[in-house]
Amino acid sequence: MSQLHHDRHGNETQTVHQSVPTQRPGDARPSDSQADEPRLAEVTDLADLTEQAEAGARAGIEDLAEGARPVAFVPLVTGGRRGRHRGRRVPGPARRPAAYLAAALVGAGGLALIAAGDRASAEETDVAESSSVSVAAELGLDVGSQAAVPEADAAARLGELTASRTAREAEQAAAAQAQAEADRLAAEAIAEAARPDAVLPVDGARLTSGFGSRWGTVHAGIDLAAPMRTPEKAAMDGVVLEAGPASGYGLVVYLQHENGDVTVYGHMDEILVAPGQVVRAGDTIALLGNRGQSTGPHLHFEVRLGGLGGEKVDPVPYLRERGVQI
Repeated sequence: MSQLHHDRHGNETQTVHQSVPTQRPGDARPSDSQADEPRLAEVTDLADLTEQAEAGARAGIEDLAEGARPVAFVPLVTGGRRGRHRGRRVPGPARRPAAYLAAALVGAGGLALIAAGDRASAEETDVAESSSVSVAAELGLDVGSQAAVPEADAAARLGELTASRTAREAEQAAAAQAQAEADRLAAEAIAEAARPDAVLPVDGARLTSGFGSRWGTVHAGIDLAAPMRTPEKAAMDGVVLEAGPASGYGLVVYLQHENGDVTVYGHMDEILVAPGQVVRAGDTIALLGNRGQSTGPHLHFEVRLGGLGGEKVDPVPYLRERGVQI
């Protein structure tokens, strides 16, 4: 019985050695030294690489499905007082081809991403270049000409630009000056249209003596009293015929108007115009005074029809006919 048990144990041990080949860590497998490992070919066409990877993956899956075998569980006997059985799994076939296929798929995917990125960058570059070309075309620039401009040509172009700018500025200045002149003339025309044909020779004056007989003689004008050196004005537009001293008037000014009539201003303290000077209605011609045959500061004003030797008429109705109230 004892011998039988010993023989049985020996047979089991021999069976284990015959079924499970021993292998230490680090030892090379027979398949590693005999079979050539598959190598990845150089990628030249991304589409072709993808098709090869898919075909290889399908072939690898079919091989794995056909070669799959159940893992054998072989009992092992360990020494000791009581024999115990311990199982050890038989390693399956090597799966390096599947790993290579997976690596190929990963590489193909990475190359696809890189190629897609390159195409996106190329498209962005094309869009930027087309935008630049569009802007240059809008500005009228020649995008095909990239040659450097010679210094002489550049200087000539700068000179042309400067001359054009100068001419443009001159035209603008001339236009502005013409506009200013036109505005001035328009303002003068407006003022001329608003200017009266006749005015009272002394503003705020008081009529102290009228036209006609006075103290046994003829008073050929009117007297307008006002403070000393009050401005005296031309009654209407005209030209100065005479200006200076005169008997009985002290100082006198004669103005002849467009219709030929003459107005006379006497007794002033100072004369401000000269013979031949053109004046307009309302212009100051003298400062009121008390010179000559005078009893106080006032203006002696006369109207003579048709010239210096013309008929002397009453200035009051003459001025009223021209819109001046006294």
